[in-house]
Amino acid sequence: MESVLDWVVSLMRVIGAPGVGVATALETVFPPVPSEVVLPLAGVTASKGYYTVVAAVVWATIGSLVGALLLYWAGVAWGVQRIIALADRLPLVQGSDVTRAMDWFRGHGRSAVLFGRLVPGVRSLVSIPAGVDRMPLWEFLLFTLLGSAVWNTGLIVSGYLLGSQWHLVEQYVGDASRVVYVLLAIAVVVFAARRIRHRVRSTASSRD
Repeated sequence: MESVLDWVVSLMRVIGAPGVGVATALETVFPPVPSEVVLPLAGVTASKGYYTVVAAVVWATIGSLVGALLLYWAGVAWGVQRIIALADRLPLVQGSDVTRAMDWFRGHGRSAVLFGRLVPGVRSLVSIPAGVDRMPLWEFLLFTLLGSAVWNTGLIVSGYLLGSQWHLVEQYVGDASRVVYVLLAIAVVVFAARRIRHRVRSTASSRD
């Protein structure tokens, strides 16, 4: 990871603010390169005069849109029927679960895309169900733009102000990420437990 971050910083220094856009697009598509590291570093680089904070935010948001669009089109290409077929092959999951999830997304898609861009661990993934559901492209772009602009501005400005202590941003956002992961893990365990209990009851009823 250290070598990747060195490359990212070099990219920002060599080509300026557009390098922030490239780095942000990459971290959107490849979550293992975390935005809570890339964006504060973009702010630190801005503080050294390689580009302005405004330029960094603008290009970072452009990069976020590009990366999100790639994942959106991946969702469009995959399609809901393929996901339902895959779910039917997996243990403890059914195609009806996917259908219910997509019904929920249709009712809350705008909020999911907007606020999903502000949640570590969800930021990138939220673009995929938007594509699967074929959310109107202009809506997807608008709410992705708004959410990304807030997230990018916060992290870039934090890095700009903190300078050499930029890692504090990663620390605090990392703590928030761990909370999200724990909540997701709990949700998965609860879902699996309910599904197992339902199957056990169904089996017992069929025997009776």
